[in-house]
Amino acid sequence: MARWSPVQCLLTLGVLTTSACAWIPPPEPEVQEQKAPAPPEPTACMTAPIVTNGSRNRMRVALTFDACSTRHNEYDERVIRTLVETGTPATLFIGGGWALANPERLEELAQYPDFEFGNHTFSHPHMPAVKDDQKVVEELQRTQQVVYDLTGRIPKYFRPPFGEVDTRVAWLASKAELVTLNYDLPSGDPDTNITAKQLVNWVVRKASPGGIVVMHMNHKRFATAAALPDIIKGLRKRGFELVTVGTLLEDHTWPTCRPSEEEPERPVVAGFIP
Repeated sequence: MARWSPVQCLLTLGVLTTSACAWIPPPEPEVQEQKAPAPPEPTACMTAPIVTNGSRNRMRVALTFDACSTRHNEYDERVIRTLVETGTPATLFIGGGWALANPERLEELAQYPDFEFGNHTFSHPHMPAVKDDQKVVEELQRTQQVVYDLTGRIPKYFRPPFGEVDTRVAWLASKAELVTLNYDLPSGDPDTNITAKQLVNWVVRKASPGGIVVMHMNHKRFATAAALPDIIKGLRKRGFELVTVGTLLEDHTWPTCRPSEEEPERPVVAGFIP
């Protein structure tokens, strides 16, 4: 067996040492494909307000009356008669189905300048439960079209049925050029067990500056008509000025979305629906 010289041993030991101590870079990590962050939920003009009241610094109250689309589409003319006889402005939220069932009534109501029209959807659904965005908008725009065809007026405010609304519905209403308008004082008039006196006491006592009261004009079984004269009298006695929603909110500009930046050649009624 051949013997190694000292020089060979030193060279061999150097190679082994170098191999053992050499730095070996770690394997390159797999490059993960960078995904763009999800865009934020759309908002209409950066906001879609849900209005419940006006300025708390002014002694004003808006009386509002819903004309709901129901199976019978009734009309309580006593409510309107009281408003006219007492010179009380009011905002009437019209259901599209109600309007089609009562076209002459709506045309008659349009003759009174103290009445302002709002949009109360076409068929009175639970709007947050309508998951198809296009159907939500159609509920609103069909009513816009009916009210415009019968009166020449275009509602600016949307009252959600049952007071049920969420940010998605408010955003879609804004795309349809409507401000969502709820209330801060439910009168309770759909409760057929409530008496006219109880209704008067509740509304007059609970009303606050800038308040929006919701009542109904589509059911004669409600105590609304019997209570309304004393409600009006009691609110005025407390020093409130009774106004439309438009007047109540005249100090505010509520943004809504337009289909385009171009000026329309005619009033925008159903322009959002393709």
